[in-house]
Amino acid sequence: MPSLKALVIGHRGASALRPEHTLAAYAKAIDDGADLIEPDLVNTRDGVLVARHENEISGTTDVARHPEFASRKTTKTIDGERATGWFTEDFTLKELKTLRARERLPELRSTAFDGRFEIATLDEIIALAAEASAKHGRMIGLAPEIKHPSHFATLGLAMEDALLATLRAHPHARTAPVIIQSFEVANLRELRGKIGSQPNISLLQLFGRAGDRPYDTVIAGAPLRYGAMMQADGLREVATYADAIGPAYRDLDAVHGRSRLLDEAHAAGLQVIVYTFRPENYFLDGAHRGDGGPAARHETGSIAEIRAHLALGIDGFFTDDPALGRRAVDGL
Repeated sequence: MPSLKALVIGHRGASALRPEHTLAAYAKAIDDGADLIEPDLVNTRDGVLVARHENEISGTTDVARHPEFASRKTTKTIDGERATGWFTEDFTLKELKTLRARERLPELRSTAFDGRFEIATLDEIIALAAEASAKHGRMIGLAPEIKHPSHFATLGLAMEDALLATLRAHPHARTAPVIIQSFEVANLRELRGKIGSQPNISLLQLFGRAGDRPYDTVIAGAPLRYGAMMQADGLREVATYADAIGPAYRDLDAVHGRSRLLDEAHAAGLQVIVYTFRPENYFLDGAHRGDGGPAARHETGSIAEIRAHLALGIDGFFTDDPALGRRAVDGL
């Protein structure tokens, strides 16, 4: 998906300014200049794709305040990690729509919008992108991430076919740029064969920490570390099924203005779309932090941090504050 400028992707919307994955967060991201918006996708019990960072929703909704759902609190093992709370796959869409979103990081970000917004479906997000494209006179793309694909597949709620069907059902999603992401491998390989002649859709292989492993490779008994995937041979293998890689921006490890990972990815024919730039001191590296405590925003530092990575030649980036990302790219 070539571009003269790096793509600005609203990470869960404008999640530094609105509760993440809500229509309000996506609308704010678009208004602030995002080229694409990113919904993390999980499934409901009745097979509807909704946007949540995790299928466990106690940290991003008011579900704990609903006595009618108290009995659904449970402990599950997701991708090898135990988690306790409430899970989207145990709720119908109608039930989830009775919940309201809340700020995931209340110690760092405003809670002024808690309780105001519903959980959004993928259909609603695509409709918003289509409406906003007409309003702004520019095409707003989508960057859906399939969350915990192996987990949902074992429940009979695999999301890949449902995602493609939803994209094909919307005229906007048949023409707008769509970047499908996953931290797993097998589902991207599967999607590569199913996309067919849809030039607007590309696939992005996300990378976790170097020592971590895509969970589907663990299940398959052939664990593969992300660190190996980041080497030249690994990148060439990724290029057989994906169009781009998505490492953490700090994993570019720039030395003297060059990044080995970025250069080798480009040599393999892969774009590099990094995650995630955030404006609060807590997330900025030392050289870019400003006055105040961890929750203080430092816009100048955030823009400088993004520009330092743009200078390396990245093709796009995820940001919690697309207005700052837009300023960094456009030189404002």
